[in-house]
Amino acid sequence: MAFRALTIVFAALSIGAAAPAPEAADYDVLIRGGTIYDGSGGAPFAGDVAISGDRIAYVGPHAPGRARREIDARGLAVAPGFINMLSWSNESLIHDPHGQSETRQGITLEVMGEGSSMGPLNPEMKRLMVQRQGDIHYPVSWTSLGDYLEFMQRRGVTPNLASFVGAGTVRVHELGERDVDPTPEQLDRMRALVRQAMNEGALGVGSSLIYAPDNFAGTDELVALASEAARCGGMYISHMRSEGDRLIEAVDELIDISRRSGAPAEIYHLKASGRDNWGKLGDVIARVERARAQGLRITADMYTYTAGATGLDAAMPLWVQDGGLEQWVARLRDPAIRARVAREMLAPGQGWENLYHGAGADGIILSDFRNPALRRYAGKTLAEVARERGKSPEETAMDLVVEDESRVGATYFLMSEDNVRREVALPWMSFGSDAASIANEGLFLNSHPHPRTYGNFARLLGHYVRDEHVIPLREAIRRLTLFPATNLGISERGALRPGWFADVVMFDPARIDAPATYASPHQYAVGMRNVFINGVQVLRDGAHTGATPGRFVHGPGWNRCPAPAARSARLQPHEAVAA
Repeated sequence: MAFRALTIVFAALSIGAAAPAPEAADYDVLIRGGTIYDGSGGAPFAGDVAISGDRIAYVGPHAPGRARREIDARGLAVAPGFINMLSWSNESLIHDPHGQSETRQGITLEVMGEGSSMGPLNPEMKRLMVQRQGDIHYPVSWTSLGDYLEFMQRRGVTPNLASFVGAGTVRVHELGERDVDPTPEQLDRMRALVRQAMNEGALGVGSSLIYAPDNFAGTDELVALASEAARCGGMYISHMRSEGDRLIEAVDELIDISRRSGAPAEIYHLKASGRDNWGKLGDVIARVERARAQGLRITADMYTYTAGATGLDAAMPLWVQDGGLEQWVARLRDPAIRARVAREMLAPGQGWENLYHGAGADGIILSDFRNPALRRYAGKTLAEVARERGKSPEETAMDLVVEDESRVGATYFLMSEDNVRREVALPWMSFGSDAASIANEGLFLNSHPHPRTYGNFARLLGHYVRDEHVIPLREAIRRLTLFPATNLGISERGALRPGWFADVVMFDPARIDAPATYASPHQYAVGMRNVFINGVQVLRDGAHTGATPGRFVHGPGWNRCPAPAARSARLQPHEAVAA
């Protein structure tokens, strides 16, 4: 009996030892049965996308093997993560790293640096950055642009981040905020700062030429800075000197900078501002396409709305802003200066871009204040606030800047819907929100933002692609993904390809939409179901997971920008930006 029992035990052990081990998973995630748009612009196909770690492991009709987790993507478009070519999330992601307004639209890479960037900074720039902060408060613990982007990666953010180095930031570093020209020695130091930023991973040089102090830079100065970016494989990208009365001349300047510097160039948020200028768009397109035919790589990006958003600084002449915010506010306390500013606000800008003249007081919605006592005006037009206060709109605008001690955020209605449709159709056009990535809660509710903040990309896919048929979906996805990634010189992102980073979105083409409006902007986009960034799911069934896998995405010159040629001055050790 004992022998029989022992035999049974040995038999059981033998059977247990012979049982096969659980089959190992081939992938971490397998996205089954979606309609795949791989980013190339080619025809979509039904199939699977597999993810292992932070990379794409398979793209094709039917993935072999099994995964730890499967997602049923039937009825959904599966595409590479979208690239926001113009993000102002520099500060908003410090406060809230999740970037809800853009994560819910499928943005996986935020590109910053329109004219100003978060480095390089000197001590005075750091002091002013802290002094001028609004609702979002933070210590400035970094010095260079690379420092900032590495700080954000360590801190943890949902989207990937990349940045141009601001031409205005480099200028302020050496010249302050005054209307002066650099000496040869100062220009050499500015070039060295660009070169250092490129070595740290900047994408190129960005300018914003309707604003002080960027506008104070001449063409030759911009060519010098863009030349340094070009030597490191980067590009020049610009909010041009004019988008209205001198639009054609501004396009010619951008093309000239590209030709002389050797840098590819992109036009930020291409538009023709002001009714009198709407007819100029055809000439702009012809000039860009002629330059492209001559071998220059000129491209553009845009937002999908007829109103822009900036500050009341774009409503006042540049001379009154010379020296920075504090001097601007001080001058606006002088009655004689106020009278001159009011006169100039009512006429086309002479040497400056007068958005007040283009939009009119009824076409300007006030959006963002530092002073809590003024926030009751957010969402009202400048004309409405002027009537409430019993003053002219020009006097009211100046009063608000003085009382708020800020540029005061504002939305300007300036563009033609027909032109927006025409721009969407251009094959060399990509897309940028020109807004911060925020949430519809907390301190973000203190402002009344432009609806592009919540809806720029969803509006493209819903309104212009699905409803208006301006371009097919596969072309829209190409221009949200591989096209901008290629222009930026970013490798292994922007397409669904094995071995590339797993930035993947899944959305319902029949449902994607942007409910945000000018009257009620704090509304998330709908229709985006799932988003992966670097293989980590950040949006699941339309809800943020709280994950923060975003990385600093480096530009083409990272750690390999060539040494400078001999110049008249060298960057001295005590002047160098900390790396």
